[in-house]
Amino acid sequence: MLLEILATLVVGAILYHYLFKKKDETLSMGDGWWGAGQRQDDDNEEIHPFKIETSDEELRDLFSRIDNTRYSEPLEGSRFNYGFNSSHLKKVVSYWKEGFNWKKQLEILNQYPHFKTKIEGINIHFLHVKPTNLPAGRRAKPLIMVHGWPGSFYEFYKIIPLLTDPTSHGLSDEHIFEVICPSIPGYGFSEASHKQGCDSVAVARIFYKLMRRLGFQEFYAQGGDWGSMICTILAQIAPSNVKGLHLNMVAVMSPKLSVVLSILLGQRFPGLFGFEEEDVRRMFPFMKKVVNHTVKESGYMHLQATKPDTAGCGLNNSPVGLAAYILEKFSTWTDRNFSDYEDGGLERKFTLDELLTNIMIYWLTGSIVSSMRFYKENVGKGIGVAKHDKLPVKVPTGVASFPNELLHCPLLWAKQKFINIVSFNYMPRGGHFAAFEEPELLAKDIQQFVGKVEQK
Repeated sequence: MLLEILATLVVGAILYHYLFKKKDETLSMGDGWWGAGQRQDDDNEEIHPFKIETSDEELRDLFSRIDNTRYSEPLEGSRFNYGFNSSHLKKVVSYWKEGFNWKKQLEILNQYPHFKTKIEGINIHFLHVKPTNLPAGRRAKPLIMVHGWPGSFYEFYKIIPLLTDPTSHGLSDEHIFEVICPSIPGYGFSEASHKQGCDSVAVARIFYKLMRRLGFQEFYAQGGDWGSMICTILAQIAPSNVKGLHLNMVAVMSPKLSVVLSILLGQRFPGLFGFEEEDVRRMFPFMKKVVNHTVKESGYMHLQATKPDTAGCGLNNSPVGLAAYILEKFSTWTDRNFSDYEDGGLERKFTLDELLTNIMIYWLTGSIVSSMRFYKENVGKGIGVAKHDKLPVKVPTGVASFPNELLHCPLLWAKQKFINIVSFNYMPRGGHFAAFEEPELLAKDIQQFVGKVEQK
């Protein structure tokens, strides 16, 4: 009799746990301090204007290091299949020395207002661009846009005018934005953390504090790459403040049984899983298009998630090595077929001025190592094990799915985490660096997404 009672209690406890007990679906905002030394509780909340400047000494040092570069001859016919082809690298470096006008690029970088403010012990850099032609009686919608690696705030320079002044660029002015583009701590002009543990949750909290410091009670958030994760967590820790979340990269870290079944059966029975023809085209055969490609393109992540300081040492001392390491991603992550081109297809979507400007941001700030550490902070403990990976996102969400993104996430998979998707669109072209590659496509998708959120 006693055993029967105990068995009943055990079964009852199990049923209660899985069927009736309310699950914790909230993500605590927490707190942190990333400055040097002991924590100080008197963060100065002042916001200071900032201008990007470069000394002649910094440029002399740069070109001296470039002149002392050693190159390895590429294998015959290898193109970009072994990484950045050194024959083309020499051409890029020649332009860097002889044709690249950094003074002109500085003027372009400084065309938008830059600021810095100290949050949780470190100086955070950001752009804050307000509309210049806002019609009378209209209010701009605040939008925070967050970059990833190996990008920077500069990725958004072509999309900012489309969002802040759409009429002048032939776009609808139904929704006009004021855009805030912060640099992730340790990237570009944002100070790097002096302590271990500054992960995406910490950065999301820092950016939440930034938006509140700027006076925004409600705002929209947009991102790809790390920006996607940071903005997703921002929506998890501050769902009452984030009106809408727009992503151009989606990763579901805790897949359910339906996801596994869709991988096994989706090619033969696409309708069963709600797969569109485009989903099937991008994903199958799964081993070739997803697994093999992921293995081929993820070596950098293993290095940066384990030994970033070792891998980054050479990059922080060789501008040419840094350029090769970063620009190779702008080739294969824009279009995987670009590896079969002698020049990596780099100038099919970008100009050398644009690409080298991004390299200069990393070089002059010496931020490559600290940017690589962000992988260890986020991935070093394992993939899919963090609490935010397992919690749903209830904020209205829009997804712009670009065909050449590193990983394709169909709607079925996205719904596992984002339970309030109001917009999911297949983009006709573009890859990983959406705002940099296809600013008009992305701007239009943000516009229509915000329209749907506002209507609801």
